[in-house]
Amino acid sequence: MGFDGPVHPLAEVLTRAATGDFPDVDGGVDRVPPWRDGVEGVLALTGHAFLAIGDDVADADLDALGANGFGGASNPRLVAGLAGTGWIDALDIVLVASGLGPGPDGEPALVPRSDLRNHPRAEHATSVRSDVKAFGYAAAGDHTLVTLSHGLGGLPEIGFETDPGHAHAGADLVRDALTLVPEGEVVIAACAPGNARALRASLAGGFVPVASVQLWHPARG
Repeated sequence: MGFDGPVHPLAEVLTRAATGDFPDVDGGVDRVPPWRDGVEGVLALTGHAFLAIGDDVADADLDALGANGFGGASNPRLVAGLAGTGWIDALDIVLVASGLGPGPDGEPALVPRSDLRNHPRAEHATSVRSDVKAFGYAAAGDHTLVTLSHGLGGLPEIGFETDPGHAHAGADLVRDALTLVPEGEVVIAACAPGNARALRASLAGGFVPVASVQLWHPARG
């Protein structure tokens, strides 16, 4: 399930960032509660960071690990210390865009594709996001995948992977994915910095970078 309660602080931060309203560049780190059971993470913006972690972590432990908003909150030693023996995801760029809503015919450009629900990318999304749904193109044999879920802070989050056997321009796929989200609603995507193809497609399709994020499943002793 998504975040149970009022709007999560990270959703507020990212929604403001989408309009160009960023936290102060003060080197600070704010603690916020996890937005999903079993998932923690660090969201880092320019000169300020947010740690979504459980109450079992003492502030003194964060100080000892060197948490700060000038890169310290994303330090691999700090992330490993908080994750313990749990799984740690890659460090990703966080991008934001606005939903486009359905097209002139009242329908999104993509259709539900339950046959792609076991795709590795969909399975990964399920491990860190909630209410994951799989979409794609209606053409027979096209395995292009778009996932739509409640992701970071409970915001709508999309992920995508093109089918190498079908020629879809990356930017067109991203814009088609945005038709799944109501017009004007903030939607996020996460992309590994080294995945230049996906990053360039996301930028060309209307996303802009605002932060970095690293997630983990904590298993502290």
